[in-house]
Amino acid sequence: MAKESLLKGIYSRTVPTSRLRTHLLAHGPENGVPVVFLHGNVSSARFWEETMLALPPRYRAIAPDLRGYGDTEAIALDAVRGLRDWSDDLWALSQALGLTTDGARCHLVGWSMGAGVAMQYAIDHPTDLASLTFIDPVSPYGFGGTKDVAGTPCYPDFAGSGGGTANPDFIRFLAAGERGSDNPNCPRSVLNAFYFKPPFRAAPEREEVVVSAMLSTRIGEGFYPGDMVPSPNWPGVAPGTKGINNAMSPRYCNLSGFAKIQPKPDVLWIRGGDDQIVSDTSLFDFGFLGQLGAVPGWPGTEIYPPQPMVGQTRALLEAYRREGGKWNEEVVAGAGHSPHIEKPEEFRKAFFAFLEGHG
Repeated sequence: MAKESLLKGIYSRTVPTSRLRTHLLAHGPENGVPVVFLHGNVSSARFWEETMLALPPRYRAIAPDLRGYGDTEAIALDAVRGLRDWSDDLWALSQALGLTTDGARCHLVGWSMGAGVAMQYAIDHPTDLASLTFIDPVSPYGFGGTKDVAGTPCYPDFAGSGGGTANPDFIRFLAAGERGSDNPNCPRSVLNAFYFKPPFRAAPEREEVVVSAMLSTRIGEGFYPGDMVPSPNWPGVAPGTKGINNAMSPRYCNLSGFAKIQPKPDVLWIRGGDDQIVSDTSLFDFGFLGQLGAVPGWPGTEIYPPQPMVGQTRALLEAYRREGGKWNEEVVAGAGHSPHIEKPEEFRKAFFAFLEGHG
């Protein structure tokens, strides 16, 4: 199938940087206030097109394809660095585009995994930022394998997180470029059951775009989902050292240092009220699946409870407040994991008011 056209007003380019060639989408005046959008796992910059076009005219929207996705140069991810490969890539792009040189600052927006990257960037380069917006952010302690709001691991080897936790059928469908919807584990089905809250569906032509964005995910040990090692602990797999899901394992991903960054840009946290991916009862978390009986051998709540993902984010943001930072939470009722697409009017009302208050 031919690659779907960009929405009118969106243009694309590939930018050589000191780390890799980064493909991005952009909209707005070259001298506009930069707003940088970071997509989530198994997606690409194309999930942002409508939001970019709706920005007030004084802003310049920039949405890169992160390493491992879309049309950005395919260089394997070193998971041992946590989210730092992506943060360093973003800094190199910022330097190449001149977004944060000579004291300039940008607004940084991250969705899901991209919000974790935004948090890591804030730890690494806090003076670059005018504001931070987190949309259904991955927990500051990554995905899977932790038991409380402090990010305490369920087991010392962080079993139940990393590359071995992805559904093998889903991986197979991604690798095959499967566009159908006959299987609940194929990308289109996952999109419409979990990225979005049913019965919401994007317009047919846009659904094809975002399915293609999912299928742009690079597959392999250095990419999605990454490698794994066996574990003597439930559920039998522990994180390896390469690739995307391992980078989000709490073995390597710990963003608790965000609370102490200086200076402290204001934070807007927007989340769908019915998110099933990033949730204290996530249907992608082994702790919750074990509690439901969907994964046999669950060792019980004391050893391996559901990961309190929302609670972990709230605890870190409260620590941020105690250290002098400001944050606000907006819950979009009736939305799943993608409120910027499912409930655009409510999302934009909160997001644009936040931007305008930090211009």
